[in-house]
Amino acid sequence: MKLTDNALTLLNLRYLRRNEYGEVIETPEQLFRRVAHAIAIVERKYGKSDEEIKKIEEEFYELMTSLRFLPNSPTLMNAGTNSGQLSACNVLPLEDSMESIFETIKNAAIVQKFGGGTGFSFSKLRPKGDKVGSTGGIAAGPVFFLNAFDSALKGIRQAHRRFATNMGILRVDHPDIFEFIDAKKQEGVITTFNISVGITDKFMQAVKNNQMFDLVNPRNGKTVMRLPATEIFDKIAKNAWSNGEPGLVFIDRMNNTASNPVPHLGPIEATNPCGEQPLYPYDSCNLGSIDVSKMIKDKEIDWVLLEKTVKLSVRFLDNVIDSSLFALKEIEERTKSIRRIGLGVMGFADMLIKLDIAYNSDQALELAEKLMKFITEKGREMSVELGEERGSFPEFEKSIWNGKYKALRNSTITTIAPTSNLSIIAGCSHSIEPIFSITYIRNVKDSLGTNLVETNPLFEEIAKKRGFYSEKLMKQVLAKGKLNGIDQIPDDVKRVFVVSHDISPEWHVKMQATFQKYTDNAVSKTVNLPNNATVDDVKKIYMLAYDLGCKGITVYRDGSREKQIINIPKEQDDAEKIIENSGGCVTCHL
Repeated sequence: MKLTDNALTLLNLRYLRRNEYGEVIETPEQLFRRVAHAIAIVERKYGKSDEEIKKIEEEFYELMTSLRFLPNSPTLMNAGTNSGQLSACNVLPLEDSMESIFETIKNAAIVQKFGGGTGFSFSKLRPKGDKVGSTGGIAAGPVFFLNAFDSALKGIRQAHRRFATNMGILRVDHPDIFEFIDAKKQEGVITTFNISVGITDKFMQAVKNNQMFDLVNPRNGKTVMRLPATEIFDKIAKNAWSNGEPGLVFIDRMNNTASNPVPHLGPIEATNPCGEQPLYPYDSCNLGSIDVSKMIKDKEIDWVLLEKTVKLSVRFLDNVIDSSLFALKEIEERTKSIRRIGLGVMGFADMLIKLDIAYNSDQALELAEKLMKFITEKGREMSVELGEERGSFPEFEKSIWNGKYKALRNSTITTIAPTSNLSIIAGCSHSIEPIFSITYIRNVKDSLGTNLVETNPLFEEIAKKRGFYSEKLMKQVLAKGKLNGIDQIPDDVKRVFVVSHDISPEWHVKMQATFQKYTDNAVSKTVNLPNNATVDDVKKIYMLAYDLGCKGITVYRDGSREKQIINIPKEQDDAEKIIENSGGCVTCHL
């Protein structure tokens, strides 16, 4: 296996099995063998012989050890062990009663104990100060319980390898929306949650038309306040500019007939912690990602290899559902009735570099659309094949797919996840993000106090090939994090190795929207902004994301938090400094 030093470090810290004394007792090859066997053995349930199962196991093993595809972290950590929860995340229901609230906290703790993240919609909870008829008291409100959930779940270390992570969502028309927007205004509070505002089409139209907007008590449906929609919109943008939260989730778009394959089950109200997976209560996401940079041969995309990889990955992810042990019976029932999978991509920026295409170009958008359309179509072809072989997902007859296909194994096929840790293992760029910096520090600090310094290997390779490599030059790049201003580097190299902060926000959003066009679920992407970006810049990004068809949007202005996940070294020796935080999407520890 061609694993980088950083990949080996991360595998040792978080993925390889340990004995009772905390000693690593597994090699990376043994990890992938363990996972391949556990996922392949599912084939016996569908009538495969031992010989056929062994062949499929070898195919799964080669798929992962070639680093062309990796499943989500819980599958890598738990498959083939006693801790068999393999799904990345779940959404849990939250009704407006004390019994429901504390039952949900208990269930969240159970899910997170075995390595899953959780998402919640707090929108059904009555507002702060509202009456409680059963006791004659007054309600504490959603933000109080958001803090309570955070406190209750803070001490859980998932599968002893990472800390609990959650998503909290509140509808934009909830009377407590202003308090919710401010919930994480102070850095260091509510540390286990990302928060997002559930944005409706009605709200966005009110903002565009400068109209009044109603805040409605969910307990009785009565309007409690009318105010200009722009007041809410401006406050969201200001807070996101200030520290990256809240994000936006366009909940009506997540529920339209092109997005939700099983609308008869009701509206989707929440997502997983990074926002790329809209989920029903007790629903789960089973994710995996293809390193598309490994699909390049002779400066062209190897479509044959990509199709083979996509179809084998879909088979793998469908098997994950059957292989998984579930923390709650309700999660197992909902997961198996929908059989939702989310195959995504990583290494997209590296793919562009190998093809000599700038990220911020129309050519890159055209490639992104063609690539994602191909992955989703080939993935669905495989799901049809599996449906004919194994049977469709149980909700198929009431789904939007009935009539379009005779059989379909999975209600959804594709999702674009952040792939933070998977990208480190695969040795590629993260998800569909541009290169953040040529050299940067990724914070994966845990009890051992470890952080990773990452340098783009393709730049070093091209620098040597083109003859402008030197130790002095690399030190300059390390200090700056980007290539602008370094005269020795040719302009055509600078064009292709454009970094995140040198790409205008519009290109970030256009790229997300392009991938979203052919992604079943949603796309997790962060619009990374330079420190000098303005609140108006944030508002323009929100409007563009909505107009172009995104299902959610997150922004992060560099340096707006004292502690952030990715840092460009400001001085040459900063790469040796330890910065306390943990890796993932902007606020996520996954």
